[in-house]
Amino acid sequence: MARSTNLGFPRFGIRREWKKACEGYWSGKTGSQELHDTADELMQRHWRLQIDAGIDVIPVGDFAWYDHVLDSIALVGAVPRRYRHHPSEPVDVDTYFAMARGRQDGEVDVTAMEMTKWFDTNYHYIVPEFERGMEFRLASERPFEAIEKARKAGVAEPRPVLLGPASFLLLGKVTEQGVELKDLVEPLVKVYGEVLGRFADQGIGWVQMDEPVLALDLDGAGEKIFRAAYAFLRKMEKRPKMLANTYFGTVEHNLALALSLGEGLHLDLVRAPDQLDAALNAIADDQVLSVGVVNGRNVWRTDLDRAFELVHKAIDALGSQRVEIAPSCSLLHSPIDLEEETKIDPRIREWLAFGVQKLQEISALTHAANDGERAVAEFFASAREAIQRRRASSLVTNDAVQRRLKSVNGEMTRRKSPYEKRIGVQREKLHLPVLPTTTIGSFPQTRHVRQLRARLKKGELTRQQYEQELEKEILETLKLQEEMGVDVLVHGEFERNDMVEYFGEQLEGYVFTRNGWVQSYGSRGVKPPIIFGDVLRKGPMTVRWSRFAKEHTKRPLKGMLTGPVTMLQWSFVRDDQPRRVTCEQIALAIRDEVADLEKAGIDIIQIDEPAMREGLPLRRTDWPEYLEWAVHCFRVASSGVRDETQVHTHMCYSEFNDMMDSIAAMDADVISIEASRSKMELLDSFEDFVYPNDIGPGVWDIHSPRVPSKEEMVGLLRAAMKHVPRDRLWVNPDCGLKTRGWVETKASLANMVAAAKELREESVA
Repeated sequence: MARSTNLGFPRFGIRREWKKACEGYWSGKTGSQELHDTADELMQRHWRLQIDAGIDVIPVGDFAWYDHVLDSIALVGAVPRRYRHHPSEPVDVDTYFAMARGRQDGEVDVTAMEMTKWFDTNYHYIVPEFERGMEFRLASERPFEAIEKARKAGVAEPRPVLLGPASFLLLGKVTEQGVELKDLVEPLVKVYGEVLGRFADQGIGWVQMDEPVLALDLDGAGEKIFRAAYAFLRKMEKRPKMLANTYFGTVEHNLALALSLGEGLHLDLVRAPDQLDAALNAIADDQVLSVGVVNGRNVWRTDLDRAFELVHKAIDALGSQRVEIAPSCSLLHSPIDLEEETKIDPRIREWLAFGVQKLQEISALTHAANDGERAVAEFFASAREAIQRRRASSLVTNDAVQRRLKSVNGEMTRRKSPYEKRIGVQREKLHLPVLPTTTIGSFPQTRHVRQLRARLKKGELTRQQYEQELEKEILETLKLQEEMGVDVLVHGEFERNDMVEYFGEQLEGYVFTRNGWVQSYGSRGVKPPIIFGDVLRKGPMTVRWSRFAKEHTKRPLKGMLTGPVTMLQWSFVRDDQPRRVTCEQIALAIRDEVADLEKAGIDIIQIDEPAMREGLPLRRTDWPEYLEWAVHCFRVASSGVRDETQVHTHMCYSEFNDMMDSIAAMDADVISIEASRSKMELLDSFEDFVYPNDIGPGVWDIHSPRVPSKEEMVGLLRAAMKHVPRDRLWVNPDCGLKTRGWVETKASLANMVAAAKELREESVA
């Protein structure tokens, strides 16, 4: 019989219970017992959901306290020495969170570990650091405890989930000279071997080894790491069978390697259905194949007929006993339950499937495989009819949008003059000092601001009362920036719930959830909007707030927008047309907003594109096509302004070194970019590539609560000036300040301004 399986479940909780538990612990309002209790409650609830959905094989160990890569760091004891963790002790919860967030307490002042995007998702992972003298060892009991808890909760066949040793090494970074990844393989896999042995003692038959880097272009060194790691593990006499789990793309280019790792292989057949034939031809007679036919990354109902064709093909070739039916990847990237969304237009709601519904689809496909399609004929028919109604729906297409798309031409993607001419006009108009200071856009969204928004929704405040309260917040924030000496101000974005959701709510073609939370990093969750149809701007979206702020300061002020690529990447995107078409529709909407901001007298307009790098395909051969249309869409959005209007963009928490030429091609006058966690490592790429425009590499890690000193920021700026001329360098944080508190924000902002002033005085001297 074919078996249904899942690869991972969302951790956040339908009411963001985990977010609240973590933040309560970090603030000192709750203790570690409450944290453990909440984790146990969520795990048991999620196991029960999977049992009730009819899933045969249920993942265990997929619940992470902050991030699954950080869990792996803790598991193998790869704690950098700056955290002063004693090697013989288990990694405790405070050390764990210090690695994620940094720590500043009395004499303790340590920075957080670097954070970057998990492949082409908006999930952020903590980057493992490998330094001299690091000794791997088993330093956490959580995976083994989770198995026992799962069994007590009624999970008949728990399958532990581990980030595989090769991906763990290849997704990390060497932080000191003299350390080579190949030398770390043997000591690392010995710890993995110990873990697998412990699983075997617990009676575990299979373990899921996540090796997502197999979807990337591996060089010879990477392949050697794989072969060395699994040669050791395969030789173990006592261990569970290993299912190598791959996702987010094809592994056909690494297929022989993937099949050599263990007794089973999972393939993402949503992203890459064509790889199935090659796998069926190459798989060994005693290996199991897991077919990922339900989309774990998007929210659309599965075309069960098409999915079943792939399942049937696998079963015909291998026999049902060697086939598992699964989502394409972990459901981490999906909201939990569509049943919570009673306010979505029912015509659109029937097109959707969230985590629980995806489990039901997997179960139905498995029943069809084992008992025949008649056993689930009604379920299949319901899905088929919903998909047909979606295809025929008038809600999807807007004739005005389609006509405008045809009018886009090259002239719309070019500024009137080149940067060299524009920047002179802008400097004459703005009168900014050398090393101008600014922030990325948002200021702290306090409990008071969130309560205002909630009271408006409940009808406890009128729209006028709500806006008056927000005006007070803006005025206070402008005054603070002026008093501290910030050169280019922002209004603080207090009216915005989220940098994508806020704009989507004002565009046609979007629909929104109430509880569709997806983890972005740590305790940070987002509710990605759902793009179901053609995108059209209803009217001005930000002008009212930017104009108000501009009227109350004499300093330059930025209008703040989210760019088209980020609007695309951070939404659940329609799957019935190419992504580039949807992105161009959004770009035209943003272009109109840019024009209205300029008409309102806003001198500087920032169009944030933090997801530009995130959207890159996993295979380099696919990069040129994506980068061509992504840059095109940004330029459509940004190029309809006069020379004296300065266009900024912002990017963060991705590796940008290998796409600097495309970033330059965006032709923004100024780019601000995350750089503090990596200590300006990004700027090493400037040795080979001369970035032509102004740049603000971040000097303040806003994803950590610690306050960087003035001296620390001065040091980062000095490092930046080795690569960027002083007159083209801006001073700013890594990202927006929405998630920070006012006390740390004021202290850090004061230090940032002081750092810029110190370096200005040096230049005068």
